[in-house]
Amino acid sequence: MTESESIQQLAERIRAAGLLGKPGLLSRLFDYLIARSVSGTAPKEIEIAVDVFGKDESFAVSQDSTVRVYVHKLRRKLEEFHAQSGREDASRLVLPKGEYRIVIEHSAAPAIERAEQPAPSPPPPVEQRRWLNLRNTVLAAAGCLLLAGGALIGTHMKSGGPASELDTVRGNPIWAKVLHDQRPVVVVVGDYYIFGETDPRSGAVKRMVREFSINSARDLEEQLQSDPQLNGSYEDLDLAYLPTSTAFAMRDVLTTLAAPGQPQQRVQIVLASELTTEMLRTSHIIYIGYISGMRQLQELAFQHSRLRVGSSFDELIDKRTGQRCVSQAGQLPEAGTTYRDYGFFSSFPGPTGNRFVIIAGTRDVAVMETAEALTRAWPLAQLSRSIQSESFEALYEVAGLNRSNLSGRLLFSAALGSTQRSPSKDPSNTDNNFFLADLSDEHSH
Repeated sequence: MTESESIQQLAERIRAAGLLGKPGLLSRLFDYLIARSVSGTAPKEIEIAVDVFGKDESFAVSQDSTVRVYVHKLRRKLEEFHAQSGREDASRLVLPKGEYRIVIEHSAAPAIERAEQPAPSPPPPVEQRRWLNLRNTVLAAAGCLLLAGGALIGTHMKSGGPASELDTVRGNPIWAKVLHDQRPVVVVVGDYYIFGETDPRSGAVKRMVREFSINSARDLEEQLQSDPQLNGSYEDLDLAYLPTSTAFAMRDVLTTLAAPGQPQQRVQIVLASELTTEMLRTSHIIYIGYISGMRQLQELAFQHSRLRVGSSFDELIDKRTGQRCVSQAGQLPEAGTTYRDYGFFSSFPGPTGNRFVIIAGTRDVAVMETAEALTRAWPLAQLSRSIQSESFEALYEVAGLNRSNLSGRLLFSAALGSTQRSPSKDPSNTDNNFFLADLSDEHSH
């Protein structure tokens, strides 16, 4: 087999593993670099910017880090694939630091070739009938389809990898406490109520409105009663919407919950607006979504936290240090520039021995990164090593580019009500560095 054929064969394995995620810029970059490697030509940064990212010839590589950021992320994905493939590969694809080319690297002692084993069957998807109750509206129906597709894709992607990765995640105390019994699991997704503004002459709805102080049909009715002049101006449309990050976070979490041998009907999915007191008492609760969409769960999660929500839901304030963590995602970052977002995780016992697990963020990329960190073996183990309590929380700083999460850094983890400083603050810990400002290793090409 020629080297070009070997590269193409390994590339197909990486694509089939689903490690590059949904089709997008990362997969396009991978395909482009593979094609250039097969042809024996290494592209320059400006060529990648034009051919992959659609930049024009005036693109200034010194001013825009898009190419370097995605190359950095692709390198991590390749390393992750070979580290977790569960195979004794004689060959691997690598993206050398400071270069824009993918090469094949052969080990000194090739492993004995073994017959390919068929991929294990994916675990059965969790019960999804509840999603049909996410309101009979166009937006809610679209959200259901998005969530269902994300869950099925995620189940296929993870189950196709080594069993030990998923087993390790499920065996971690954070998830084992939810999976070890037969108690129902309620996955709560943060939703937002929207209503219609009507034309005063025709009565037709001319636009939809999201108002943070109006979170239900009852709130809208009370608003209309308190201000009679608004009567006839607003209309309840029985509509709700979900942030797009919910689908990708659900993909990771539902795969973890779909444990072999567990009854499918254990898992129920509800909107935060439909969460009941009975559910809070009797079920394990897993929240996924924005901090601003937590509703009654916000008080439970933050009552003993060292964090508090600031003047907006894009701001978290450390009550011990006074440090303000403000998401830049809401500031409409310029396309092609990186920005910061913040992810929040908390786990604590409920009133009847049940567990609450909160996976939240100020905006989309933080929700996605936090869900990934909590469903991947290595970052989950890192978090577990830093906490020795039944009730704890963690804060992540996340790097975003456009609508993609690039990487995250654990800022602190501590017992709820504690001022404990996380070992992750040790400056020698560089395994999961946040790299918004430091991509110097990409400039040496």
